[in-house]
Amino acid sequence: MKKNSYKTALFLTVNLFLCLTAFTQTVYHSQVFDIKLNGTSNLHDWEMKSAKGTSEVAFVVDAKGTITSLSRLSFTLPVKNLKSKSKAMDKNTYKALNEESNPNISFAGTGATIVSKGNNNYVFNCTGKMSIAGTTKQTELVATGKYNPADKSFTITGIKKMKMTDYNVKPPKALLGSIKTGNDISISYNIKFIS
Repeated sequence: MKKNSYKTALFLTVNLFLCLTAFTQTVYHSQVFDIKLNGTSNLHDWEMKSAKGTSEVAFVVDAKGTITSLSRLSFTLPVKNLKSKSKAMDKNTYKALNEESNPNISFAGTGATIVSKGNNNYVFNCTGKMSIAGTTKQTELVATGKYNPADKSFTITGIKKMKMTDYNVKPPKALLGSIKTGNDISISYNIKFIS
């Protein structure tokens, strides 16, 4: 009886080891963080940029070095890191986003599908919870990814279109209401990760 128990334990240990070596999880942290917020107004289009924020992603990689799944994705963007060419616009944006009570825009992934396009290129379809101005909603992010074997980095790029009112944000106005911001915005991102 003891001999059978020993064989069973050995079998399970070997199988566990093989599973762990066949699929490994690699955690990457953002090294380059490039976010752009674009919108319109009754005068002209506008853009705000941020090069400061944090993001983390964890990939499951098989024995061939192919990414098979994404087990974690998150990013945090401090609202005050968003800057335009106008200090007045920055101030109005921070107020509209209720920055004092909700200083960050964030995303926490809850699931993802990955499609390999060959040559270290991937397409990601991620679902998760995005929080803006105190409102959190389930949303979807579609992005492309590129792995660079030379420096073992991973770059993810994409764009998310939405309406300010989706997150209970009232489009800002300026100059006694003579300048009105449009409701439609887009967030584009280009983030380089290293392990």
